[in-house]
Amino acid sequence: MPSLVEPLPIDATLQPLREALRTAGVAVLQAPPGAGKTTRVPLALVEEPWLEERRIVMLEPRRLATRAAATRMAETLGERVGSTVGYRIRHDTRVGAGTRVEVVTEGVLTRMLRGDPGLDGIGLVVFDEFHERSIHADLGLALTLQSRAILRPDLRLLVMSATLEGEPIARLLGGAPIITSAGRTFPVETRHIRFREDVRVETRVAATVRRALQDDRGDILAFLPGAAEIRRAERLLQGVGAEVIALHGSLSHEQQDRALRPSGRGERKVVLATSIAETSLTVAGVRVVVDGGLARVPRYSPRTGMTRLATIRVSRASADQRRGRAGRQGPGVCYRLWSQAEEATLLPQAAPEILEADLAPLALDLADAGVTQPGDLAWLDPPPTAAFEEASHLLRDLGALDEGGRITAHGRHLARYALHPRLAHMVVYGRELGAAELACELAALLSERDLLGRGDIAPDPDLNARLELLRSSGVRPGVDQQALKRARAEVRLCRQSDAREASVTGAGLSPSPGLVLALAYPDRVAQRRRGGDGRFLLRNGTGARIESGALARQDFLVAAELDGRPTDGRILLALPVSRGELEIHFASAIVREDALTWDSSALAVIARRRRRLGAL
Repeated sequence: MPSLVEPLPIDATLQPLREALRTAGVAVLQAPPGAGKTTRVPLALVEEPWLEERRIVMLEPRRLATRAAATRMAETLGERVGSTVGYRIRHDTRVGAGTRVEVVTEGVLTRMLRGDPGLDGIGLVVFDEFHERSIHADLGLALTLQSRAILRPDLRLLVMSATLEGEPIARLLGGAPIITSAGRTFPVETRHIRFREDVRVETRVAATVRRALQDDRGDILAFLPGAAEIRRAERLLQGVGAEVIALHGSLSHEQQDRALRPSGRGERKVVLATSIAETSLTVAGVRVVVDGGLARVPRYSPRTGMTRLATIRVSRASADQRRGRAGRQGPGVCYRLWSQAEEATLLPQAAPEILEADLAPLALDLADAGVTQPGDLAWLDPPPTAAFEEASHLLRDLGALDEGGRITAHGRHLARYALHPRLAHMVVYGRELGAAELACELAALLSERDLLGRGDIAPDPDLNARLELLRSSGVRPGVDQQALKRARAEVRLCRQSDAREASVTGAGLSPSPGLVLALAYPDRVAQRRRGGDGRFLLRNGTGARIESGALARQDFLVAAELDGRPTDGRILLALPVSRGELEIHFASAIVREDALTWDSSALAVIARRRRRLGAL
């Protein structure tokens, strides 16, 4: 292993870290941004005798950080990615026979544990940027601790964090040593700018970027909550006299890498980024940060069964991470687009995802690992009881769990797909109806960003339009091409998984897309209310609406996505389905009721016979 000559603050902690992992087998490393932990620690540990030539697996919370960390370590060694250092992310794996350090996204570890609970051939698992508290990281750590306790007492664990307190993690690891590193951050001047409440965040950011281009030196990194705000800010910054580059998770690898590279000689760069740029990587040349103060995160409601993206204020920890980006390579400036008084109201840390997320995938992963109760594992924050019970109820309805919470043969089948259990269930039963390709297409569309969700105006909710795009060739305006590319890749993966199953041909007519969608969302079959178009009642008793269009006039449809409002939520994605198909394929769920009522105006007893599908 070549010597690592560039001095970094993390170097002072490497020997204590080696000793802690050698003797205790577990450790917590606290290191602020700029210390060098992500790219220095794995290379410093790869030749330790206790590894016995086994691999190091390091988890990163984002695909961009995974690729960037692996690339930087490989460059340090003078090698190509896939030699000593490789990475694994969805749709992209670069590892070789001689790979000793694998950087992976967090969900990859769960799949590794599912295939091999003992993690044979792995000597150290590193959880990097654990302060982000993704649900995959929490689940991965809980399952790895179980594996270490039962199967692999020699397996080493290292948890690294930039902002999270180390003591709770150390207790979770059984009293692990805590090692603290200094950072390498240059002075950053903080400037607060207060805008009127009615000014949109992209307008605030664009105005501040223009000011910074006049008043400050260096490239600019500006934080916005999502891709839509980034696109609007790009338009506002046209002709600004600098290269304006977007950076978010929906972009291609090439577009993301462009944002990380230094700007050309004599040219300034403005990077408009989501929270993806907070940690794990350095955006070269940045001396100025403009922080819009907002982030977009998923929020799940067990009451509605819906996950929606919510725009929230950043935590103090996130704001400090963003501010630190300006001081990675020299003295810098951070513009915070809120007042100093508002700063005191920021939450210290963002809520862990496990407390806010849809727990159905987690419940299925646990059941597949033989865990029927979350309390059987060690968690930093255990899954909320009500949300976990709701998730287990859904899995029982899908036939993935039995009444005792144990996984069924169907559940194990679903767990092999890298899909939400609803979508995996649709793929499995869609194949049995002779609609395997259609089920894979719908699963891909619903796993990705909306292909038509690029404009400021809400697109037509009819999923048939997305199916046509997925099957067509050529480029159409207004279509998210990167999302389309990923959706087609998802279809290929799904098709390959499906090809390993026995071929099934459905009897009779091929099912409609709406019926196949109802396999995933049987609780969201909807009937148009009397008295007008666009108002629907869902099978689960919830009201919903469609503003206009052909779907608003359908008698029955299936809603795949709503905006999450508890009453009369707006249907964002749906497909029509016929009454005849529902009567055939949901026959076992249709209940016949006979009711007698007294009609006082007619002075007569009225007998009614009706059939119900849930609330319909």
